[in-house]
Amino acid sequence: MTQAHSKSHFHQFWDRLHINGSSDSFAIELLPSLGATINHSNKLKKFIISPYDPRYRFWELFLIVLVVYSAWVCPFELAFLRNLPSKLVLVENIVNGFFAIDIVMTFFVAYVDSKTHLLVDDQKRIAVRYLSTWFIFDVCSTAPFQPIILLFTHKGNDLSFKVLNLLRLWRLNRVSTLFARLEKDIRFNYFWTRCSKLISVTLFAVHCAGCFNYMLADRYPYPENTWIGAVMPAFRSQSLWTRYVTALYWSITTLTTTGYGDLHAENPREMLFDIFYMLFNLGLTAYLIGNMTNLVVHGTSRTQKFRDSIYAASEFAARNQLPVSIKEQMLSHFCLQFKTEGYNQKTMLNGLPKGIRSSIAYSLFFPILRRAYLFHGVSNSFIAELVMEVQPEYFPPKEDIILQNEGAADIYLIVSGAVNMITTINGNEQLNCHNY
Repeated sequence: MTQAHSKSHFHQFWDRLHINGSSDSFAIELLPSLGATINHSNKLKKFIISPYDPRYRFWELFLIVLVVYSAWVCPFELAFLRNLPSKLVLVENIVNGFFAIDIVMTFFVAYVDSKTHLLVDDQKRIAVRYLSTWFIFDVCSTAPFQPIILLFTHKGNDLSFKVLNLLRLWRLNRVSTLFARLEKDIRFNYFWTRCSKLISVTLFAVHCAGCFNYMLADRYPYPENTWIGAVMPAFRSQSLWTRYVTALYWSITTLTTTGYGDLHAENPREMLFDIFYMLFNLGLTAYLIGNMTNLVVHGTSRTQKFRDSIYAASEFAARNQLPVSIKEQMLSHFCLQFKTEGYNQKTMLNGLPKGIRSSIAYSLFFPILRRAYLFHGVSNSFIAELVMEVQPEYFPPKEDIILQNEGAADIYLIVSGAVNMITTINGNEQLNCHNY
């Protein structure tokens, strides 16, 4: 089978695999198992939504914004708002309405089978899968608890209602899924994606701890015997902004183990909460430091390896009393290798299929070989075979490439730079300079 014929079959398969309107990640995520039968139809069943449809992706991003709002407002209203304003209740009901719509939509969203890695568009299988997994959690995190409690107790602002509202935090799994997808998306920088995730986790922990600790003080029967009442006796009369900032201040100083001592536990409830919060901080700090260390070390390991090579070469030259010129050649070689490492990715290329390597080599080296006088009159097919053996090389100034009377095992084609050819005949050196 010719290469053109193979490419034709490949493109036909690729076109069949893609679903109209899907995102670029569709082809990456759908990987059928060996022996699996692929449905070549370009359309899903009626009323079924593709999870890779750009419109559905936009809907998911819109829900992420609502999740961030829920993650902030749920602990905040539990701690600081004894009576919920009617406008806030209206906003919450609207947000819950959007998530209720999403629950209904999920019954019609196709999913990728974990065994066959094929897209399942059977509505019955989709419904059974959703009902047996996250349906109950999604319903509990969306249910309108305030009207239900108001119907039975006539206390819509009761503490039990606010505690049940914390079930909204289940929606945070959407944020975790989003970050997991962004970390694999080549369009986003991995370093900044990870940093954004770590910052988000830290801010959420600080916010929740500050809100919960303030709630303990606000609900304590003796306000003056609380962490905030000891330094701010009439703290309930202070503005909402002042109380919230004070709570965040305590939370961040405790998280960072700064501990100025101006705000501290005053009663057993607060002491117990502080104990658990500091134990949690041990794990969170280890998580943050471990991730940041991994990111930083990954970015500096290449430089450290280069410095070790330079040190080893210098030690080797000094121990064996090599001439200064040879030592300079060694160091220049390692410096140039460090600078050009990104241009000569042998490991990356070796991990690619032969067809892709052939296309890369043909694109890079065929014009160079075609222009070389050594290959004038040679057929294109021969040069196309030869390009697979071509390797780019970079040499620093004053480095010896080939010594006189040395058996040459390679052919060098100079693409850019200058070369001096020094020939010794009867003890006399002849210098020929060539610039390219």
